[in-house]
Amino acid sequence: MPHYLKMLQRIQTIYLVVVAAISAGLIFVFNLWTTKEGDEFFAVDDYMYLGLFLGSAILALIAIGMFNNRQLQFVLGRLNIILNFILLGLFVYRSLNLSGETNVSEKGIGMLLPIFSIVFLVLANKAIKKDEDLVKSVDRLR
Repeated sequence: MPHYLKMLQRIQTIYLVVVAAISAGLIFVFNLWTTKEGDEFFAVDDYMYLGLFLGSAILALIAIGMFNNRQLQFVLGRLNIILNFILLGLFVYRSLNLSGETNVSEKGIGMLLPIFSIVFLVLANKAIKKDEDLVKSVDRLR
């Protein structure tokens, strides 16, 4: 079996694909908030949010490609978790501190997307760690 097909057999690949789909796909479907005028605000309307979401998707795809180097894959997963926490912090800051001063009237489901990404990244890192521990235990037996 070719080595690039082995990555498809791992559960962390599925988790990382889900993170990439959430970060690069669902940002176009779910709005972040609705203004008082009734206009929906999406992540593509602000380059900072768009860049952070796409950065998360790119990190997830790079981590999939690093299936031979589990330690680097694990580190990329951690960096992606930090990136999603930053994104979540920006949303919380925006919704708590600025909602009275700006024209945000209703929060959208898009603000929850980083939480879903974090959950799948934690599951992926858990599976990567399990694989690494399995390889170390087999190496100990040799």
